[in-house]
Amino acid sequence: MGLPALEFSDCYLDSPQFRERLKSHELELDKTNKFIKELIKDGKALIQALKSLSTAKRKFADSLNEFKFQCIGDAETDDEMCIAKSLQEFAAVLQNLEDERTRMIENANDVLIMPLERFRKEQISAAKEAKKKYDKETEKYCAVLEKHLSLSARKKESHLHEADNQVDNVRQHFYEVSLEYVFKVQEVQERKMFDFVEPLLAFLQGLFTYYHHGYELAKDFNHFKTDLTISIQNTRNRFESTRSEVESLMRKMKENPHEHKSVSQHTMEGYLFVQEKRSFVSTWVKYYCTYHREPKKVTMVLFDPKSGGKTGEEESFLLKSCTRRKTDSIEKRFCFDVEAVDRPGVITMQAMSEEDRRLWMEAMDGREPVGYHVAHLDVIGFNVMKKFIYAVDTRGIDEQGLYRIVGVNSRVQKLLSLAMDPKTCADVELENSEWEIKTITSAIKHYLRMLPAPLMTYQYQRSFIKAAKMDNPEARVTEIHALVHRLPEKNRQMLELLMKHLANVASHHQQNLMTIANLGVVFGPTLLRPQEETVAAIMDIKFQNIVVEILIEHHERAFYTLPALLLSNMQLNLSRRRSAESKAPSCSERPLTLFHTPTHSQKGELKDIVFPIQISLFIGSCRSYSVFILSEVSLYIYDFLLYLIPPPCTANLSFYVNVLISATSPSPTSPRSPSWPMFSAPSSPQPTSSASSDSSPVRLVPTLRFVLEDKNVLSLIVSSIAGRKARALYACKAEHDSELSFIAGTIFENVHASREPGWLEGTLDGRTGLIPENYVEFL
Repeated sequence: MGLPALEFSDCYLDSPQFRERLKSHELELDKTNKFIKELIKDGKALIQALKSLSTAKRKFADSLNEFKFQCIGDAETDDEMCIAKSLQEFAAVLQNLEDERTRMIENANDVLIMPLERFRKEQISAAKEAKKKYDKETEKYCAVLEKHLSLSARKKESHLHEADNQVDNVRQHFYEVSLEYVFKVQEVQERKMFDFVEPLLAFLQGLFTYYHHGYELAKDFNHFKTDLTISIQNTRNRFESTRSEVESLMRKMKENPHEHKSVSQHTMEGYLFVQEKRSFVSTWVKYYCTYHREPKKVTMVLFDPKSGGKTGEEESFLLKSCTRRKTDSIEKRFCFDVEAVDRPGVITMQAMSEEDRRLWMEAMDGREPVGYHVAHLDVIGFNVMKKFIYAVDTRGIDEQGLYRIVGVNSRVQKLLSLAMDPKTCADVELENSEWEIKTITSAIKHYLRMLPAPLMTYQYQRSFIKAAKMDNPEARVTEIHALVHRLPEKNRQMLELLMKHLANVASHHQQNLMTIANLGVVFGPTLLRPQEETVAAIMDIKFQNIVVEILIEHHERAFYTLPALLLSNMQLNLSRRRSAESKAPSCSERPLTLFHTPTHSQKGELKDIVFPIQISLFIGSCRSYSVFILSEVSLYIYDFLLYLIPPPCTANLSFYVNVLISATSPSPTSPRSPSWPMFSAPSSPQPTSSASSDSSPVRLVPTLRFVLEDKNVLSLIVSSIAGRKARALYACKAEHDSELSFIAGTIFENVHASREPGWLEGTLDGRTGLIPENYVEFL
């Protein structure tokens, strides 16, 4: 029930009921005063707690901002960079949120504490002062009235009249104070409805503003949160894929740390037991052996640490061959046979372990025993891969976990053994339910692991990893595109076959659940396995996966287009050739040319057979490109030959270009180029003989069959490939171990093109090396 109203007329009556009603108002004011006092105290405590919380959160944000992730390796993936940046993003969000909290705290004192204190001071305190005054006047009025009423009636009239006036004045003042007090009490009771509640509302509004700001921050942060969640999941997946590898390496290092040492590609050394046959028994003697790859020299020193380190005489011989010894052919394990050039018989050696034997055999270019099938990039290998891929594409492209689910090892080995044996390969029917899809996919992966070197080669393994570590995504694709076209031809063809298939697998990821990222995890360590198994190499697996992802996603660009740098270099080198003057080149300038440009005096002496030698190798490197690019290359070749060849020889120019392009191009059934366009030679400004009128533009030969059936053309192609003799026109000093030093007039044997643009490979005094192409002339 509410408070009773205080009537001003009651102030004159000053009845007991009025006093009771007034007292109830006074008690309410006391209660309100105590509540506001406690509320102010709690509000200040809340503000202090908010300040402490804000300080703690800012400190937490500062700690996040100061911490920097250090990833293993010399570069980070996009996912790792996103995760590393996340701490700074978290800190920024927290700091932004705390800035808004600070504003709220600063406003809280103005909108909550001060108004409440002001209300308590100006209103409630004023009411208390009015009460004191009212009580004082009441006491005074009562005392004066009692005194006045006790006066004797015998007093003089003037004295009584003066006393009456004094009482009237006191009574009037009492009534005025009573009215003011009642007015003040009722005013405070009414004002507290808004002066007290309004600050609380303002404070809550500040809280709402703070929380709304947090909501807006959360909305803005949502995009980064989504990216971060994906990056965390990808990183976790990569971690799971590499963790087992790292643990395996750790266990190997614990079990046999000496087996896992760095091995030079030129030298191998370590202990071997050599079988020595004496009389009717054979013994195994421990030698410390060293093998130097370049002279193929094996050195053996008898050494037994148990006998006090006594060293025997050094023996050496030149290695002829190295063959792994079958387990069932000898009682000892880890054995291999070597043959020497300068001593008869076979030397049987025993390594310390299977891994040690593998390292020795790799260093000595060892081979497997007869009847043991090894994976190679040969006709059998390509046929097997095409057969396997066709089976996967037609039978199991939608099977969940394709390539991730592993087949039974014995079944995989049996399938590979049958498929790679020329005697049984035709009998393998992959359509038969006997061969599960997981067995076929495991066979594909196992074949790639069986290759002597990874499909993307040890030579370019670090280059691919370095490309994947580039910051710019487009630069990564461009660099990997260029590296693909530097791979050996068979490796590139096999890689193209595989990537096209994996792109098809990824296009069905809704059914088989194998996304591009998942396929990268499966094939990255296989296609780019390192030469040495180290923790650093395992940490690079994530970049191996990125390389494979890029090749799958951009397989058409990677394999069917010409790298921009190579195309621009073609035009640049041709223009340089046309403007170059006839002068002896400087040996310090390492030549980087596509063609051998003879001097003007030599042009008339060139034979027809020389022209294909200069262009066939370049055309062969372009044979996997699109028809459009190959046509443009043809125009460059034709234009260059018009400049190079004297007029009497230009009659058969179109014929040479077309034959060579056709001979080095794939068959029409190849998925690269289903058909070849017409190549017509541009008009030549030079006069031609009458024979040229009969040589109309020749259509590119669509298959290799024509070339093989035409003896003249076959002779032309063979002569361009076979090694020939050449004479040095200028002296040159080698700047690298792979180059040859020579003087003018030196004759080179077995000269043929190398994979390095502008360089030939030849033999001089029994040593084979690189020769600048524009330093020699063919004999």
